[in-house]
Amino acid sequence: MGNLEVLTESYNNLSLVEGLKRLSADFPGKVVFTTSFGLEDQAITHAILSENIPIRIATLDTGRLFQETYDVWQKTNIRYGAKIEAYFPNAKEIQSFVDLNGPNAFYDSLELRKECCRIRKLVPLDSILNGMEVWVTGLRKDQSGFRTEMSLFESDPGRNLFKYQPILEWSFEDTWKYIREHNIPYNVLHDKGFPSIGCAPCTRAVEPGEDFRAGRWWWEQESKKECGLHWVDGKLTPKKGQ
Repeated sequence: MGNLEVLTESYNNLSLVEGLKRLSADFPGKVVFTTSFGLEDQAITHAILSENIPIRIATLDTGRLFQETYDVWQKTNIRYGAKIEAYFPNAKEIQSFVDLNGPNAFYDSLELRKECCRIRKLVPLDSILNGMEVWVTGLRKDQSGFRTEMSLFESDPGRNLFKYQPILEWSFEDTWKYIREHNIPYNVLHDKGFPSIGCAPCTRAVEPGEDFRAGRWWWEQESKKECGLHWVDGKLTPKKGQ
């Protein structure tokens, strides 16, 4: 698969498009980008589709998304003539969870919320990543304190692949600038105080001065506002040697 440090150094000064093009050449047919249609993901989607870069684009339809998310998904497909791959949770697992705990059980305890995330996100994600060598994400350092130590390339040993964060160093303002310069479709909830958008029952707008991810699972008091997609054994995907 390559050496983590060598990859990081060789990609370090590449632009978004340059990095994605090189990645698709270095790992042909083994790269996938997962999008939740937020600003960051729309920027990367634009780079891939406008440049016809051979990288798969897939999304997790949890069944509890905002209508505005489905709207930008449809607009993106139409704008670029794309068919973004959709992956869904197992219907029997969802039925069992809801029958046993109720439709809004994620509000009742941290354990039930994490189980809901596991069923709706983590299990389908495994299907997306199966057989891939590189997972492209839209993570940025200033999204949360737990992401500030991340690198351009990360090792995800639990899934036996690399993660590549091409806009890791971008600020929120940089992302907006790119969206506007390229007239990229975006989720209108971003105009209503939603910097981070997940499932509708688990996301609210943030107030001025609040943390970027304060609107995610806002009823929880813990500071680690993550669903588990980027965590291994309770920690953010570790770097090599950690």
